[in-house]
Amino acid sequence: MIYAKLKGHYRCLYLNSPAMLAGIRSYLYAADIDVAREVRTGALVLTSDQSHLVDGRFNPAKMLAGLVTAVDEALKDGYKGLWASGDMTWEFGSEDSLDMLLEYERGLEEVFRQQPALCGICQYHRETLPVESIQTALHTHRALYINETLCRMNPYYGPESMPNRRGLDLSEQLDALMGQFNPKAD
Repeated sequence: MIYAKLKGHYRCLYLNSPAMLAGIRSYLYAADIDVAREVRTGALVLTSDQSHLVDGRFNPAKMLAGLVTAVDEALKDGYKGLWASGDMTWEFGSEDSLDMLLEYERGLEEVFRQQPALCGICQYHRETLPVESIQTALHTHRALYINETLCRMNPYYGPESMPNRRGLDLSEQLDALMGQFNPKAD
C-alpha cells in the first residue's frame, strides 16, 4: 500500500516501533523505492513518536488532532492527501489504554468523513492485542485488509453487527469470523 500511495502522490505516514520501521525500510528498498529520498522530501514519514500518549496513556483527541494537522500539511505541501498506517499496539502504548479504542475509532471515522484526503489502515495484530480489541476493530472498520492480496468489505461494520453467540467465548467467535475472511486453500 505504501508503494502504491507514494506513486499516487500521497504523503505516507507509518507509525510503529523502531524494529518495525527498520523492517518497512528494508521492504520498501526491496520494492525499489528510494526510501532516503522519499523521507528527505517529506513524502514518506516513518516514525516511532508517541507524543499522542499522555503519561503513557493513549489520548484519542490528541491522536485525532495530529492526524487532521498531518492531512492539512500534506495538502498544503502539494500532496493529494495523507495515507496513514500504524500498529495499534504501538499507538496505544500500555495495554491499559485499550479502553480508549472505541472512542478513538469512532472519532477516526468522523475524521475520515471530514477529511476525504485521509486514508489508511489500522493494523490490528491478533498475536499482540486482546481479543476484545480485535472485536472492536470489526465493528469500527468498513473494510478489512487481511494481507497484501486479500481485502474485503466488512459485513460486521456497525455496533449491532456482531452478536455475542452464546456458548462461544470471544476468542472462538473471532476465530470463526476470521475463518470467513481467510478461507483455507484447497
